[in-house]
Amino acid sequence: MINELKKLMKIQGVSSREDKVAAYIEEAVKPYVDEIKRDPLGNLICLKKGTSKKAKKIMLCAHMDEIGFMVNCIQDNGIVRVSRVGGINYIAYSNSRVVFENGAVGVLVPEGKTELKDYNGDKFYVDLGVKTKAEAERRVKLGEMCSVESGIVKLYGTKYAGRPFDDRIGCYVMIEIAKKLGKCKNDVYFVFSVQEEVGCRGSHAASYNVLPDIGIAFDVTPSGDVVNPSTNFSVKLGDGAAIKIKDSSVMCDRALVAAMFEAAKANNIKHQTEVLTYGGTDTSSMQTVAGGSRAGCISIPTRFCHTQNEIVDMKDVEACIDLGVLCCSFDL
Repeated sequence: MINELKKLMKIQGVSSREDKVAAYIEEAVKPYVDEIKRDPLGNLICLKKGTSKKAKKIMLCAHMDEIGFMVNCIQDNGIVRVSRVGGINYIAYSNSRVVFENGAVGVLVPEGKTELKDYNGDKFYVDLGVKTKAEAERRVKLGEMCSVESGIVKLYGTKYAGRPFDDRIGCYVMIEIAKKLGKCKNDVYFVFSVQEEVGCRGSHAASYNVLPDIGIAFDVTPSGDVVNPSTNFSVKLGDGAAIKIKDSSVMCDRALVAAMFEAAKANNIKHQTEVLTYGGTDTSSMQTVAGGSRAGCISIPTRFCHTQNEIVDMKDVEACIDLGVLCCSFDL
């Protein structure tokens, strides 16, 4: 399991450049679904047909894209200026290695005397180790994407650190659900979406395609069990699948949330409650598109989201997989 996750984590896929991630996932789920297609935006939509003549449409969704940077200027001295793609924590990413789409490597650094309080995109550049614009242009081009070097390492017990767990871990959860599901009365759409980090754009288009009765997102959520947490909420690493009640973009369907809690309790799946005071996921797109749907989210507790060392507990991941399988049979 971990080897598969490592492979998925290593594939670069900054928002709008998810095609290699989609290709890997397509091969992984192909034996377990009946239909596979990609829409014009790049979403990977995989259908496992249900056995019932009155099958509901269940849409499971996790985003393939990761945050990163785009080259917007190459200066005469070879300095490469980049603009952010998604929510970047410049303090966390300072002096990190970045890898470009073509394999070129550089270091993301702040300008010489920049104070920590002034860390922002205008003060950062990528050092390729070159001295001239011509040398830099032989390595990278305007409009090219890069991201902080990816990968994972094992910590204590069942905990792992690395990036981009947001949201390759959600994609991994859905791949495992597809493997475990077996026969199901409902039509289950496994949607691996694009461009979530820049506004949930992919899931919006995919939801119009599927028109789900029930939509469930799988994404990370910040874990509050850290020193001096920045917000007052109770999700903890190791306490199981986090069943979302709300975030700043969505109020989850009460009946669906209740069914998730009931299923988790009845099947001894470790779970907890998520009430998030900020942020958003693809849940909101599924809930409001066209005529609307019952929508919710099963979140993977994650420490240090949007840094180069996010931390997850694989026991929580397994709980999310088990609960996700049960949700495919819901009839609400």
